[in-house]
Amino acid sequence: MARVLVVDGANVVGSRPDGWWKDRPGAARRLHERLLVADLAYDEVVLVLEGGAKGGVRAGRDGDVRVVHAKGSGDDEIVAQADRPGDVVTVVTADRMLQARAASKGASSLGPAWLLAELEQ
Repeated sequence: MARVLVVDGANVVGSRPDGWWKDRPGAARRLHERLLVADLAYDEVVLVLEGGAKGGVRAGRDGDVRVVHAKGSGDDEIVAQADRPGDVVTVVTADRMLQARAASKGASSLGPAWLLAELEQ
């Protein structure tokens, strides 16, 4: 049983008005870099990217962080990644509809503020 953290990249990046909209690929890259060096209590971190943010980080695995490029809706990809029977999955998003969809797959949710605080430690 693995502890898995699924990160809604767009929602986390969009939670702070720091100019991310001017450089979506750069914002995704900065989040990815922070996840790579973070000491999170999870066996795997899945960063889901959509739209222009996909240009900032290639899909694939770097250590404990796996980047997934959503082929369609980012929310649909997050729900698919949360569907891991036997694993303990937590989704990071403030989107209540997405939280409910993830919960239907057995995942719990935390907000972007939690993750950003963890990344600042």
